[in-house]
Amino acid sequence: MPIKIALDEQLVAPAVSFGEHSSGSEAVTVVLEQYVQRLKQRKVIESFGTIDYDEDYDYKRQRNVR
Repeated sequence: MPIKIALDEQLVAPAVSFGEHSSGSEAVTVVLEQYVQRLKQRKVIESFGTIDYDEDYDYKRQRNVR
């Protein structure tokens, strides 16, 4: 989806260079992909400690159940 946005060239140029991207558009796409991934990771981290586990569960016994 084409979107026109004004970007700071002083930020885009190093991103293109360091990331070895062919264009500013490619660099922005990679940055957005990484941003979305980081947000997903944050959601997973926030769920730590919120799940109750059954203390009596025997995972070794479950391996043999077929």
